[in-house]
Amino acid sequence: MKYILILMFALLLNACAIFGKPTELDDTKGMTAERIYQEGAAKMLDKDYDKAIVYFGKLESRYPNGRYAAQAQLETAYAQYKKQDPILSVAAADRFIKLHPNHPNVDYAYYLKGLAVFNERGVLEKLTKQDVSDRDPRSLGDSFVTFKELVTRYPNSRYTKDAQQRMVYLANSLSEHELHVARYYMKRQAYVAAINRAKYVLEYYPQSPGTEEALIIMISAYELMSLDDLKTDTLRILQANYPNSPMLGKGAPKDERVWWKFWESLY
Repeated sequence: MKYILILMFALLLNACAIFGKPTELDDTKGMTAERIYQEGAAKMLDKDYDKAIVYFGKLESRYPNGRYAAQAQLETAYAQYKKQDPILSVAAADRFIKLHPNHPNVDYAYYLKGLAVFNERGVLEKLTKQDVSDRDPRSLGDSFVTFKELVTRYPNSRYTKDAQQRMVYLANSLSEHELHVARYYMKRQAYVAAINRAKYVLEYYPQSPGTEEALIIMISAYELMSLDDLKTDTLRILQANYPNSPMLGKGAPKDERVWWKFWESLY
C-alpha cells in the first residue's frame, strides 16, 4: 500500500510538472464579483494587464448582470490600451458603448476609443519616426470622428476639452497630409487632382494652418490650366483672408504658375 501511495504521489508531481499550476479559474472559485474585481484592479495597479484582463473576463462571465460587469468591460478596454493593442481596445470600447449606451461612464468609452486610434502606430513608423502627415490618414480620421462624437454627444464631459485639443491636432495633421498629396500631384502636372486635394482642405479643415497653401496651390493650378476666372476668384479669397500673405508682397513671383513652388521655398 505504501508503494502504491508513493507511486500515486510521484504521478501527481509529474502531472503538475507537465501541466503547470492549477488553472486561474480555481484561484477565483467562490469569490464574489466585488472580490474578483478587486483582484483585477490590483493587477492593473501592478501593470500586469494580461492577468487583469483574465480577472475581468472571469468576472463578466460569472456575473454578467452584476454591477461590476460593466466596469470590468471598461477596465478591459483600458488594459488593452495600456498594452498598446489598439484593435482590441477599440473592440472592447465599442462593445461597452453598444451594451451600455446610457451608462454614466460611456463618455469615457468614446474617449478611450479615440485615444487608442490616436496613438496607433506601426512598428516601422516608430522606428523611422515617420511624420504623422505621411501616415495613412484613415486611423487619424477615425480618431477625429470618435472625438467629434464625444464632443457632440457629451459637451459637458470631463474629457471634452482634451478631445477638442486632440481634434485640432488631428485636423492640422490631416490637412497637411492632403497638402502633401497635392504637392505630389503638382510636381507630376496632375493639376485637377491637386485642386481636388486643396479643395478638400478648405472644405473639411477650414481652421487649419494649411488653408493658405491650399489656396496658393489652386491659384497656380488654375493658371497652369488657363482657367482665369477660377484663378481670379481664388486669388480674391486669398486676398480677403490673408492680406499679409507673402504671395501678395513685392518679393513674390508675378507668374502665378510658380507660386506653389515659391511657397515651398519659404517653408
